[in-house]
Amino acid sequence: PVLLIDEAQQMDPEVLSELRILSSADFDATSLLTVVLSGDARLPELLRHQDLVPLGTRIRTRLTMEPASREELSELLSHSLTKAGNASLMTAELMDVLVDHSAGNYRLLMTMGGELLAYGMAHEVGQLDEKCYLEAFQTTRPRPPSKKKARVGK
Repeated sequence: PVLLIDEAQQMDPEVLSELRILSSADFDATSLLTVVLSGDARLPELLRHQDLVPLGTRIRTRLTMEPASREELSELLSHSLTKAGNASLMTAELMDVLVDHSAGNYRLLMTMGGELLAYGMAHEVGQLDEKCYLEAFQTTRPRPPSKKKARVGK
């Protein structure tokens, strides 16, 4: 069996320590469970916790991923649009904007792309461009008036 744990950096050290005990038998000679820990940059720091040193020494493979490059993100977006059947759905300028705002994160890129697609469908847009991006992700929304009354000086 394989146990996948996402956001492992948020786990209590006691729980991670128990996983070490549950995953093997016969003084680590027999593996009962494979555990895959996935987390952000805080996970290696958590594994340095005094109670987790025995667990840290049993980790066989560590894969540290860096943010995706601009080229990798652009390639993914182009490939996704082509596979979806409309390679020209987004202007080149919009694709650049999405890549720039994805912070090297594939998931964020695809989430923004999905939101733009939903926007385009709702507004019956033939080709998505920067104007659509600004409208879909508008951040300057008017604030409702404050219910607090202004205090007049004494």
